[in-house]
Amino acid sequence: MKGEIIGNFDVAQVTLYVFWIFFIGLIFYLQRETRREGYPLFSEPSNTLKPGDPYFIPEAKVFKLPHGGEATAPNGKWDQRPIKGEKIAVWPGAPIEPTGDPMLAEIGPGSYAERANVPDRMVDGSAKIVPFRVASNFAVNVEDRDPRGFAVVGANGVSVGTIKDIWIDRSEILIRYLEADLNAAGGVAGRSVLIPMTFLKIDSRRGTVNVKALMGSQFGNVPALANPDQITLLEEEKVTAYYGAGTLYADPSRAEPML
Repeated sequence: MKGEIIGNFDVAQVTLYVFWIFFIGLIFYLQRETRREGYPLFSEPSNTLKPGDPYFIPEAKVFKLPHGGEATAPNGKWDQRPIKGEKIAVWPGAPIEPTGDPMLAEIGPGSYAERANVPDRMVDGSAKIVPFRVASNFAVNVEDRDPRGFAVVGANGVSVGTIKDIWIDRSEILIRYLEADLNAAGGVAGRSVLIPMTFLKIDSRRGTVNVKALMGSQFGNVPALANPDQITLLEEEKVTAYYGAGTLYADPSRAEPML
């Protein structure tokens, strides 16, 4: 028979068997690679760590970071931050309700990942996101209104401060934040805070920057920056998470009632 190799085995059968072996190996490889992060697992019912089947946990791989240093994965680390909330039911995976000030609970819409506490950097190593006072070669287009000097208005209609600077991503050429100086209505007079562009709306006609996520006095608790002229990856997480928390917890009426 044409194409016959040995006995009843032909080229098509051998090819099919090789494909099956390759496909099984590919699945095994992908299952291992998906476990480089997120392990060890935490078992809520037993309150113990479960590292996972060792056959499916890959060997540690060292990744060279672009601006120096190394990262290893898997690294055996897990999130050990205390949870500032309580479960509303006893079954595993039940929703968590904040305890204390929900705006500072860091759960739900206010949760964030523990990214590296270093600035995001451009190819030359300089900080990517900086204010205009540092990136002096940037300016607002003459056809647009410069928001500096605009009043910042919270969800309750109270003016909490004034925009004093613009923070730009010099790599993507995008405005990421507006920086505001707070007044007494903002919680802490004289303090500067960042407002993510995704949580504000500029009203050029009225000369205001409206932030619906927060009430007036809540601006004073926006996470601070260690360096007033740059923001780290972790600080970006914390700042954005605080405004995210406000979308649900800034006012009790925003949360659905528990029945």
